[in-house]
Amino acid sequence: MKRRRFNWVVSDYVRKALKVYLEWSARLKGERFYCNALAGESDYNITVNCDLTVSCACQDYDGSGHIGDLNKSTFKEVFFGPTAQRFRTELAMGKLPIMTCTRCGDLKRAKKSQVKVFTPASDAPQNGTKTEPSLFAGPTPRLPYRGMLLENTVRCNIDCIGCDRQSAARIRTTKQMDLDKLSQMADLVHDLGLEQLFYLNLGEPFLSPNIGQELPLLAALSASHIFFSIAGTSEEMLKKYEKLGHYEKAYTCMKALVDYRNARGLSQPILEWKYLLFNWNDRPEMISRAIELAKAAGVDAISFWPTNNPFFGISYRYRLGMLNNIGIKNWKGREVDLRQVAKAPQAVVA
Repeated sequence: MKRRRFNWVVSDYVRKALKVYLEWSARLKGERFYCNALAGESDYNITVNCDLTVSCACQDYDGSGHIGDLNKSTFKEVFFGPTAQRFRTELAMGKLPIMTCTRCGDLKRAKKSQVKVFTPASDAPQNGTKTEPSLFAGPTPRLPYRGMLLENTVRCNIDCIGCDRQSAARIRTTKQMDLDKLSQMADLVHDLGLEQLFYLNLGEPFLSPNIGQELPLLAALSASHIFFSIAGTSEEMLKKYEKLGHYEKAYTCMKALVDYRNARGLSQPILEWKYLLFNWNDRPEMISRAIELAKAAGVDAISFWPTNNPFFGISYRYRLGMLNNIGIKNWKGREVDLRQVAKAPQAVVA
């Protein structure tokens, strides 16, 4: 295992400073915190890792966000278990339980007067322990229904400078989820009635040696959306972030999958280009070029995702609202639905 990159060491200090700032800011304004993910209202953050530990955040590189282990407990026991309840209580008291909270989009604020006592339902599994009432702010916690992440492997061959995957790999008890466990997770997704499942986290899903056997399981879950993470429109641009990535290979594969789907007369899965924004790839002409390439590839959408790491690559154009004329704003950042663009050919994105 190689040493952590400098930008992640800096990020640790930045998050410590942000924690102090956010906690004092909330206190002075008479506010408290809550977590949309721990309320069960998030699209994206709750994650089942490849070793069946459950994290409250997608960037849980050090395990501080582990709320339980599905090898030992049911998902319901984990989600309403002592660690998750402690996190909710600390947030409701105006404290951030883990450093990852400082940069998480699911961290929300509520008035101090809105803090309530949460008592799990009488039929909630206790796993041999007595569950004490806890505090919470925001929506009453419920099991996730909108979406979550499922990580089949923590292996990756791209080496992104903003990803501290090596730290996560050190704490995984296994680097690969076996098929029996994956089948159990398929049952979990069905039981929760999730609206969407993201088959990704800190690894490259298609590096799994079992991917050919995993895909039928995903098909049974009605997998309907595939993201292609391509951080630029040229080899030089992409390699500033994805050190071992290959732009031409990634773009060609994305286009080939579109052709494969369309040749069979299918409308799903939805194929989307996930374009990570940095200050070296966010100029208007670069964004326009990416949209034109997305149209040429035939994907259904292209989304532009702001990032916080590396700190020296943060897109100030996005932060200052200079990209607000691109597509629509959503939880990803900005998104251009190319299916709608195709229906309205005269629409121009500057």
